[in-house]
Amino acid sequence: MTENKGVLLGLTLDELKELCVSLGMPKFTGAQIAKWLYDVKVRSIDEMTNISKKNRELLSERYVVGAMDPIDAQHSKDGTVKYLFPVASGKCVETVYIPDKERATLCVSCQVGCKMNCLFCQTGKQGFEGSLTVADILNQIYSVPERDNLTNIVFMGQGEPMDNLDNILCATEVLTAEWGYAWSPRRITVSSVGIREKLQRFLEESECHVAISMHSPIPEQRQRLMPAEKGMSITEVVELLRHYDFSHQRRLSFEYIVFDGLNDTMTHAREIIRLLNGLDCRMNLIRFHQIPDVDLKTTNEKKMESLRDYLTSHGVFTTIRASRGQDIFAACGLLSTAHKLVSEE
Repeated sequence: MTENKGVLLGLTLDELKELCVSLGMPKFTGAQIAKWLYDVKVRSIDEMTNISKKNRELLSERYVVGAMDPIDAQHSKDGTVKYLFPVASGKCVETVYIPDKERATLCVSCQVGCKMNCLFCQTGKQGFEGSLTVADILNQIYSVPERDNLTNIVFMGQGEPMDNLDNILCATEVLTAEWGYAWSPRRITVSSVGIREKLQRFLEESECHVAISMHSPIPEQRQRLMPAEKGMSITEVVELLRHYDFSHQRRLSFEYIVFDGLNDTMTHAREIIRLLNGLDCRMNLIRFHQIPDVDLKTTNEKKMESLRDYLTSHGVFTTIRASRGQDIFAACGLLSTAHKLVSEE
């Protein structure tokens, strides 16, 4: 990307209008730019043909669209594709395209690495190397080859969305605004381990679906798996969620990676029922995918099914999530760019 130039991708309609006024252009030009960016999805300012040549040249002196193609792609035997995208910092993130019959989901990253350091997650082992800009986040959607096929976006890639909340909120505003992608917020799911104050702010300011990483209903055990439990316990997370309505279109789900002999017992099942009693939600059971130097194992299929059936029969609708892209390290918990940094040199 050209140095010292601003990026248009990710700017809101109001920001685009302010930009135009600051450059001496008509305010309505901001709406024209928004249409070229988020409806037509141009790659260069020169393509914005209903803007005068003089104003396009003026824009090009100071700004670029900011679209960057993936620099690598790995294809799974199950149809999943893992893309490697460059970001403004010179590093890179992984983004996963998951086709499934009539659905096509894109799993988007919001940080390079992650601060949360969950025991079972390869991204956490990478450490934290920076939050993505709004343009970095949106570019994964804007520049993925299958962008016109997408039906759903999940913010479940690298990073903790609540730790980059302002940029997540801005990105989802672009995706759902009439002047932007005009998507329903019901096509977007944002995950979180639960970050005090940030989660509440997200619930207040967004209408997107929410997915909470639980992985154990027992606070002491969850803290051993997820250090973030110390900052906001799963009981506090659930109490906060009780103040919001998930009985209509907005959906609340809990993510639960099932480990052999650790969190797959009937004791855990009963504790989940107790914890979630009366909350309108669903549970997604996820197979653990082995990562180096972590002494955890996935449970067997029979225990997964028993847990699913018990939870569903006691009022918590539960599914076993299909594992996708494991052969290219694209499945849950396997994303990492620790050894794939991008250099401008």
